[in-house]
Amino acid sequence: MNQNKMNELKSWMASEQIDLTYISDPHHIAYFSGYTSDPHERILALFIALEDDPFLFTPALEVEDAENSSWAYPVYGYLDSENPWEKIAQLIKKTGLPKKIATEKEFLSVARFDQLKAFFPEADLSANAVPVIEKLQLIKTKEEINLLMEAGNWADVALEIGFQAVKEGAAEQEIIAEIEYQLKRRGVRAMSFDTLVLTGKNAASPHGTPGKTTVKNGDFVLFDLGVVWKGYCSDVTRTISFKEPTAFQREIYELVLKAQLAAAEAVKPGITAGELDTVARLVIEEQGYGAYFNHRLGHGIGTTVHEYPSLITGNDLVIEEGMCFSLEPGIYIPNNIGVRIEDCVYVTENGCVPFTKTPKELQILE
Repeated sequence: MNQNKMNELKSWMASEQIDLTYISDPHHIAYFSGYTSDPHERILALFIALEDDPFLFTPALEVEDAENSSWAYPVYGYLDSENPWEKIAQLIKKTGLPKKIATEKEFLSVARFDQLKAFFPEADLSANAVPVIEKLQLIKTKEEINLLMEAGNWADVALEIGFQAVKEGAAEQEIIAEIEYQLKRRGVRAMSFDTLVLTGKNAASPHGTPGKTTVKNGDFVLFDLGVVWKGYCSDVTRTISFKEPTAFQREIYELVLKAQLAAAEAVKPGITAGELDTVARLVIEEQGYGAYFNHRLGHGIGTTVHEYPSLITGNDLVIEEGMCFSLEPGIYIPNNIGVRIEDCVYVTENGCVPFTKTPKELQILE
């Protein structure tokens, strides 16, 4: 449970005269409460009141697990046969009707917003808690960085398993299956996103769909993966060569590597998120491949794999010590070649440190 962050949220609530904040995103619920769950279609909610104790509201079958987590406040549940909104309204109204309620506009469904409005028709529901929560998550504590480092170590293990599974005739899906099977055997419960293994021309799609395509001599094979470890995520990308690459493949790889290293070298407190994107982008543009770097340089990482901020040209957010984000330039030439190299890093007082240590120099599997 993160009491300090809840206190910071309540300070914002006081400044905005907000009586109650309704947290609906399971990742944000886990961030504040320490309780992690995927409720599927059922309601999982965290209610933080300005003048009263917060409480978790879960499906009845999860109450015991929530009570046994690090959450130190009340947990209330509901049966599938009950109307959860009637129970929620009763719990909230015990301490009076809230005049102003903040919600997560990016995550709360219209149907649930309508239910909230129906039970609290006089309440002002205009406040959005998401920008505040994003800023609360922006600077990681030493404990959070240690957990991100552990998650990064497991991503390195996953890459090692994947590299060993690459052979002529191996299908993308087979390599993914081997990675995830071996990780589960070693105690990793979940990946932080769907594992990507893309070979040959398939890697030219930044978010391609792995399938039955098999590895052939001379293919580049792109790995993009991460794990969830003790509630924190990792994310790493490496591109390797199966057998000897062509001169053109080497050229593209070395250009992406140069851009990634330039971005990592530029990270320091005081630079902006947009300037970091520009540093990497200029390296690629100067060699005539700018049109093939068609996504942002990076994104924040923490309890979710894509967090605030976005590292994209024009973003004037100033980088500070303790921020954590990815650096992942790429070049994707349709029907030809795709290369991406990514590390997630944390910002120090004068630079950055990556969470993943797998070498970035071109690895050639013989």
